[in-house]
Parts: sequence; C-alpha cells; structure tokens
Amino acid sequence: MKAFIVDRYEKGNGLRAGDVPEPIVGEHDVLVEVHAAGVNALDSKIRDGEFKLVLPYRPPFVLGNDVAGVVARVGARVREFKPGDEVYARPDKDRIGTFAEFIAVHEDDLARKPERLTMEEAASVPLVGLTAWQALIELAHLRKGQKVFIQAGSGGVGTFAIQLAKHLGATVATTTSTANAGLVERLGADIVIDYRKDDFETVLHDYDVVLHSLAGEALKKSLRVLKPGGKLISLSGPPDPDFAREMGKPWILRPATRVLSHGIRTAAERRGVDYSFLFMRASGSQLREITSLIDDGVIEPVVDRVFPFESTNEAMAYVDEGHVKGKVVVRVRQAE
Repeated sequence: MKAFIVDRYEKGNGLRAGDVPEPIVGEHDVLVEVHAAGVNALDSKIRDGEFKLVLPYRPPFVLGNDVAGVVARVGARVREFKPGDEVYARPDKDRIGTFAEFIAVHEDDLARKPERLTMEEAASVPLVGLTAWQALIELAHLRKGQKVFIQAGSGGVGTFAIQLAKHLGATVATTTSTANAGLVERLGADIVIDYRKDDFETVLHDYDVVLHSLAGEALKKSLRVLKPGGKLISLSGPPDPDFAREMGKPWILRPATRVLSHGIRTAAERRGVDYSFLFMRASGSQLREITSLIDDGVIEPVVDRVFPFESTNEAMAYVDEGHVKGKVVVRVRQAE
C-alpha cells in the first residue's frame, strides 16, 4: 500500500512517499481503508524527534494520528464492527500510521463516524476532540457556571474545546488574532483577547480552569489568572510524573519528569492550584460520546484546508506555519 514514511528523525525533514506492506490484523483489530487523515502539530513533533525518548517509533515508520474511513476487514474476535462500516479514530499512540491507504486499529479505539460529517470533516475530529474531552471533562471536571480560559482558540484543539466548554455551561475566554475573532465568537467564546494587542494576564482573573497550549511565559502567566483551587492543564508545558506512569515507563521517565516539572508544580502549589500535563490517549468510548454531540448539532468541526494524499508534505508544511484555523486534512481516497 502507499504511505508517507519517516525515514529518520530530523526537524523539518519531508516524509518519503513509498510502498509498505498492509498492516497485520490481530484478533481484536479492525482494518480500516483510509479515506481521510487529519494533520496535527503532533505529527511534526514526532517527525522532528521530540518524542523519540518516550514513544516507541523506530524509523522507518508511517506517520499520522487521525483517521476516517471504511472497515475493510475485522479480526476474529471483533463483534462491534463489520466490513462496510464508516468509522473514525485516533489510533493508540503505539500504533499510529494514518498517512496510508490502510491502518489496523484496535476495536476499543474505534467509533462509528458521525453521520452528518463527510470523511474529511470526521478525520479532523479524533485527536483534538479527545484532547478537549480529556482536558475539560476528565481532568477539569468543568461544570456549569465555571470560567475556563482556552488558549489559541482558533486552532484545532481550541475550536473544539470552546464548543465543548459552552455545552457544559462554562464562561469561555480565549486568545486569537483580530482576523479570527469572529470565528471564535461564533463558536461560543464569551471573552476574546487579541494576543497581539493585550496580555491575557491583565484581562483575566479568578478563573477555574486554564487549558494551556502556548509557549514561553504563558505557562507561568496562566497560573496567575487562576483562583485558588483552580486547575492548569497543559498540552505543551513540562510533563509531570503522572505522564511517565501513563506512558508505562515510570522507572525510566518519572525522575526526569519530576525534575522537568518541578518549577511549575512548585509554583502551582504555592498558589493553591493544580498543575497537570495532558498527552491524550485513544478512546473509542469517548469518541462515541463526541459523535453524539456532533450528530445532535452541539459541536461542528472546523476544517481550514483539505490536501490531496500526494500533497501530504505540503499539508504538514502548512500546519507548521502555525496559522491554521481549525484543522488541516489529507484526502486519501475520493468519495465514490
């Protein structure tokens, strides 16, 4: 099958278009014929080698973390899916590879595609949708009447998280550019801060939750907009010891993560705030919850551009520029 492959870790290095064997289908696996694949900043970070010490990829390997497609074959013990089903997923972190014509996904990580979405729209959802779900519902326990600050509101996670937070009944603040203010307001943001003109630290106070995804001083500033008892959930800050435990490598990673996150954990403790690092995990059951919200019209995906499969490297370069509104998607197979 055709695929886009990481031959070596190197910042900005292009993927190689090549042929690889079709995946082996285990007894609990579903072979998905890929119709579309979402492109994420995570893909670039993996390609650049930023996770090579904690994730088990050994070049050459196929890249890609979001998929929508059609079930081609199922393993002997799969009962929930059958050939012909339209499905979507964020494959488990150990089994990525959606920039390809086929991928084998464990049935527990798979869900039926929302009926109201195209394949391209569906492929934009899993990674950012699960990230928002696990941040706001699992970690933050966000509820009606609370205030949440979602950074980078016009990005992939931001566009989804704003809608989920509003559904949960929260007041939502976000940062974006003037050009994207209308987009985030339409999605439900109550307070929109132009990051080029204003410092969010001077505008926001006494927030219950911050979903942090920015670089530099934004992490420490985020602490200062939270009230005591608030929660700072970071997608880009230093990983904490819980991350090592989730990766299944506590003895190797826990000392390192303890050192890396010591400063922010100490600062959070002084302010009476909880700090946690989130590296989202695959979950078919949570995707089914997300499917219901999408089919009920509560959440709509935001897709910036769709690239043809042969232009996967161009799609990644576009994401790397850092100005994407919502998500970028690669169309692997044309709709019939």
